[in-house]
This record gives sequence, structure tokens and C-alpha cells, in this order.
Amino acid sequence: MGASTLLIPRRNCWRRAHAGRVAFVVDAAAYFAAVAEALERARHSVFMLGWDFHSRVRLRRDGRLRDWPDDLVGMLNAAAERNRKLHIYVLAWDFYMVYQREREFLPLLRFGAQAHRRVQFRLDDRYPAGGSHHQKIIVVDDAVAFSGGIDIAAARWDTPEHLLHDSRRNDPGFENYGPFHDVQMAVDGEAAAALADLARERWHRAGGRRVRAVKAEHDPWPPGLAVDVTDVDVAIARTEPQFEGREETREVERAYVDSIAAARNWIYIENQYITSYKIRDALSERLSQKDGPEIILVAPRTCSGWLEHRTMGAMRDIFIDQLRAADRFDRFRIYYPTHGNERDIFVHSKLMIVDDRILRIGSANLANRSMGLDTECDLLIESDGEPRIAQAIAGFQNRLLGEHLGLEAEEVGEAVNATRSLLAAIETLRGSGRSLQPVENCEKTWLEDLHAGLLLLDPERPVGVEQLEKMMAVELPSEEGKRTLARPLLAVVTLLLLGGLWYSTPLRDWVTPEHVAAVAEPLRHGPAGPFLWASIFTLAGMLMVPLTALIVASALLFGPNVGAAISLGAGVASAAGGYLMGQWLWRDTVRRFAGPRLSRISREVGERGILSIVAVRLVPVAPFTVVNMVAGASHVGLRDFVLGSALGMAPGIAGISILSNRAAALVTDPGAGSLAVLLVVALLFGGALLWLRRRFMALGNA
Repeated sequence: MGASTLLIPRRNCWRRAHAGRVAFVVDAAAYFAAVAEALERARHSVFMLGWDFHSRVRLRRDGRLRDWPDDLVGMLNAAAERNRKLHIYVLAWDFYMVYQREREFLPLLRFGAQAHRRVQFRLDDRYPAGGSHHQKIIVVDDAVAFSGGIDIAAARWDTPEHLLHDSRRNDPGFENYGPFHDVQMAVDGEAAAALADLARERWHRAGGRRVRAVKAEHDPWPPGLAVDVTDVDVAIARTEPQFEGREETREVERAYVDSIAAARNWIYIENQYITSYKIRDALSERLSQKDGPEIILVAPRTCSGWLEHRTMGAMRDIFIDQLRAADRFDRFRIYYPTHGNERDIFVHSKLMIVDDRILRIGSANLANRSMGLDTECDLLIESDGEPRIAQAIAGFQNRLLGEHLGLEAEEVGEAVNATRSLLAAIETLRGSGRSLQPVENCEKTWLEDLHAGLLLLDPERPVGVEQLEKMMAVELPSEEGKRTLARPLLAVVTLLLLGGLWYSTPLRDWVTPEHVAAVAEPLRHGPAGPFLWASIFTLAGMLMVPLTALIVASALLFGPNVGAAISLGAGVASAAGGYLMGQWLWRDTVRRFAGPRLSRISREVGERGILSIVAVRLVPVAPFTVVNMVAGASHVGLRDFVLGSALGMAPGIAGISILSNRAAALVTDPGAGSLAVLLVVALLFGGALLWLRRRFMALGNA
């Protein structure tokens, strides 16, 4: 190590390990092809760790005929069939239901039903509530490894050209998705062996058997993968949350902070999310210094999806505003890559370059959760004063900026040398077509004022009940002393999350009251209609269809009186069904899925009886189906649960049914009278529900 070494094991990295070859892989077309070549050369073992895998994603899309399959499972099977000594271990995150839209349906069955017997697939569920396994690592024969931000998943493949329309950007269930930018690093030698150690430990932690290290007598390096730098030390930085007796590891965060503090001329960052307050503070400190570095961020134009736009997008705006406020010397810019007014290019990469000294490629977003809650793995290279390594880092930076600006890397390098400023070079080279454009903040939303609630969406550590209440508490003086608003605020955030979930899933266009009512319209006529609809309502409520949509649909179909009666009967039946599901399923699984907050609530409900069940129904702390299943998996008696659910749901069902009926009347008769009646009903319903909620919460806590 040189005298200026910044990356030190046990401080800001796990290990520094030597690599004879290192490649900087830009975009998934090159990465998928390199993985395919490495798999074809595998002899002993392959470890694949990821946030997501899609069994049918094609690794090669050049149209050439080969004797190897192009899809992931087909290629893994072919590799195992051609080499009897080869064992393949695929470990993916055991994800939450909210991510189902962007993933393959039932991946465990897809891989398990199709995979060769020596291709083992597991879903990793060994993480704290709210966390995820986010590392993206592939290791072949302990001799070649890839790590970075790219999952072998759907809607990731693209080329550096990022064509406006590319027929190859087409995956099962994800047709014609837009341009997508990401980066990965490939290493060999000791660095690859170190990543193999990490992969083996994670496989064992997830319930797999211990796998011994191997020593390859051949070279599995992909022949088509160009080497960017040779004979260099690679630092491995991790994030590991505190869980099951393991201490937390925050090497990723420490390496970010140390690298930012060491910058002299500029810091170049590409990242999907920028919400970490510790990284924000470190960058703000450098911007406030007269001799500090330029800071250039390249990010998506907006967060993807309604939920992320309103939550992580709001947090990103806070991040950007504070950096702009700290930018006393006009050294900060944030851009997004675009094809002009025609189409933006989505940035998924997690990269940072500091001067020509430090290059970092990994899985960690600039988000709080990547610093302490999710598992992450970043690879870092430090020039240590060696010109050849510094040239490789600078050359890669020019290559990336050339891709974004629609120019050759040499043109970018010439502009940087001429201006002696990365920011000035970018501003000189920016155009109106394929280029970088300034990011504007999202439309302001009241969510930005709810800092504590937003932190729930991006926590930096596993959040238990006590941390939740501390995070959400707002104390107000009163005659009875200080009272906390933790539960109401938590309920608001939960409702926002639930609404966003259903808006941003494939069911968003189907699960609306109007559409549900239209589909069920044939049931309106005939004596059996109400009974058939009640059966559908019961089953749909057990399958996570929003209860409010079903109640409104009932009122639209059968009127407020009959509709409310159907909703109450079917709602209670659906709750009982969910309760029984919770009893039949593994209790540990249900409790982990629900999280510590609901687990504690269910224990309290079991101890305090019907009134507490009523209070839980009046204060919706989680989706209807989840509450039911958690109750079944805990201490609540079925009789108390059913009676309490009926009492707790009745006021809300009555109010929603009447409001729905009056809203429908307003549409058919849009007069002042109809509007006045609707407002009066809404105020009465809201006031009554608030009184009931306070009353029953007080009784339940007595």
C-alpha cells in the first residue's frame, strides 16, 4: 500500500485483495454477454447472488446461432449438463409482495421446476424487518467475479447507445421498456476469491450447506471482456445490518465519507437514489469550503412509479435543496441523461469517482437503507499515486460522460484538460439532443414536511417498535401532560404506503371501485346476485384487494343499505378467512412478513379482548389481509376477533357506503343541494369516526 492509501481494512473496507485483471463493464448488454462466456467456461462452482433473477432473461441478444441456450435457466442447465463436477448456487432476495410487479411470478417454482439438479436456487429470508439483500455478485470457480449494480433480471438489458427504440429491449412481461444505464466491475485473482468467500457465507446463512473453496486450474475470464487495468488492489466494502447476533457493518458508508473528505478537484457520482443524510452532510461540508471540490451527480430525471415519486422523490428533493443551499461557490450540478425531448435514460448505476484517485462501483444506493439496513457490496480501486491506475480511472470517467453526452471519450478528455474543470467541460459539451440536462425538483408535496414519516421509508437501521415510536413521536403539552401522536402518524404513513402499493402494481387499472362495480354489474339483477357478490367480496378481501374499493363497489351496485349489509357480512367473513390462513401458515413467516409493530399489536389484542380489536379496526395500522393473518398467527381468539372486527368495521362501512351513494348522486345531479348533502355527510362521518377511534383506543388502553 502506498503512503497515501485511503482504503484501510477494518476501517472503511472489509479486505484489500489483489486482482491481475479488472474490467469496468458498462450497461447490461456487455455484462450479460460476459456472464454467459464465464458460465460456458465454469468447471467447479458458480455463485450467483442478487436482489432479483429472472429465469427467462436472455443473456445474449445478437441473433447469432450457438449450441448454448440464451436464457438464464437454459444456460445454467447446459453448463451443469456439460460438466458433471459443476455445482451452481443461485441466491435471490425473498422479496416483499410490493415488488411483485417488477419480478418474475413465483421464482422459486420457476427455477425449481426447470433447473438441473446441480443448479440450486434459494430465496434468502435472513434479514431484519424492512430490509433486503441487495448485493449483486457472481463468482465463477473462485477465479472470476462480477459485482456492481446490475441484476440478471427483466427490464435491465441495454447497450451504451441507448437507442430510442430497440427491439432487443424486450423481456417476458416487460415489453419495449426504455433505455437503462448501469455499471458492473469484473475482477480475477485474490479479489475474486474474496468475493467467493462472501458468497459462500451468504449461501450458508440462507440455509444452504457449507461449500468449500475451489482452486481453478484454468482461466474462466470471458474472452470478449476487455481489461481496463492490471495488477491492482481492490477494496471490498460491505453493508450488513445487525441481525441474529451479528454486529452491523457500515464499511460502505465509511468509505463514502472518507472518499468525499479526500477529494481535491471533483467528485463524480452516478446513483439511482440520493437520500442519505450522512452523505448529504459530507457533500454539503465540502461545498461550503472555499477550496472544496466540484460535485457532479448523474441521476434519473424522476423516481420511477407513483409511490417512489411521492416518497423517495420527496426525500431526493430535500437532499438536492440542501446541497444547493450549501453551494456557496457554484460547484454543484445534478443532471439526467436524455435523448432531448424524446426520451430519458434511466440511471440505475451506483458509482463514484474522486479525482483520478478513487473509483467505486457497487450495489449501494446513496440511500439511508444502503448504509445500514440492506446488505450491500461495493468494489473500490485507489490509484495510490500510480499514473497508470490514475489514467485508467480518468479514462473510464471520460467514457461514461461520453456515453451520456453522445460523444467520444477522447472529446471529453480534451475538454477536461482544456478547462481543468469537470463541471466546465460538461457545460461546454452539453447539447440539446443526446446529452445531460439539469434535474429540476419534483412538484412540492406536503410529504416533504413529514421528515419522520419519510425516514420510515428509508431507514438506516432495522426499525423495531421502540424506534418507530421514537421516530414518529410528536409531543404536545396538555392538562394530562405530554401525549404522543405516534400512532396516528404511523397510520397516515401506512395508508399512504398502501395506496401507493395498489397504484403502482399491475392491478392499479383494475382495482378501482368503478371498474369492480362495472365487472360485477351482471350480479345486480336476480335474487342470487347479492350472495354471489358477497362470495366474490370475501375471496377478494383475502387476496389483498383493497377493502375500500370493495365497499364502494357494493354501495354502487346495491345501494347504501343493502351494500353496507353485504360489505359488513363479507368483510367479517373475509377477516375470518384471513385469520384461519394465519393459523394454517407458518407463524414465524407471518410474523416476519408483518413486522414487529403488528406482532406487538396482536399480542396486546389477545390480552385486552374485543375492545382492543375494535380499536385496531378503527386505526388501520396495516393492510386488512395482513392484520387478519397476523391475528390468526398470534394470541387472538377467533370469537373475540370476529366480534371485534364486526364492531370495528361497521362504522367505517356505513360511512363509506353513504358517502359513495351521495357521491354517485352528485354525478347524476350536480347541483348545490347534492354537494351540500355530500359535505355534511362527509363531516358527520369523519367526526363520528374520530370520536369512536379515540373512545375505543382509550378503552383498549384502560
